[in-house]
Amino acid sequence: MADRDDGMKPAPGHDDPKLDPFEIDFKPEFREGRGPREPFVNSQGVVIGDHDYESPNSPLEQWSRDTDPAVMAGDEWVHPFKDVGFHTKENRDYFERGIAPKSGIFMHPDKDVAWEVEVGQAEDGEDRSSDA
Repeated sequence: MADRDDGMKPAPGHDDPKLDPFEIDFKPEFREGRGPREPFVNSQGVVIGDHDYESPNSPLEQWSRDTDPAVMAGDEWVHPFKDVGFHTKENRDYFERGIAPKSGIFMHPDKDVAWEVEVGQAEDGEDRSSDA
């Protein structure tokens, strides 16, 4: 995960990062360079990591047919210590115990997104085969 000291400012609030029930017990090697433990404000003006999941600035609160879901993609939407996703068995095994996930667990065996590369055709029509 990218270092988050890139201009994101701490958010006002009363969360004590040392007492947060949503954090897992990260192994020391996963604590370094993760970013702030306290809540922060992202580029959309949404506080991330404060456990208040409704924000007037959030695209979720203003969603319409015209909203591009990509507006909520990226590291600025995930708290480096308090994301609910850390509580899955796979993530706890990895971040607390150092047990790497089994390969293929999140793969879609019926979807081959690299087929164009494998057959040598790129989206732009250019031949990318190794024998071309």
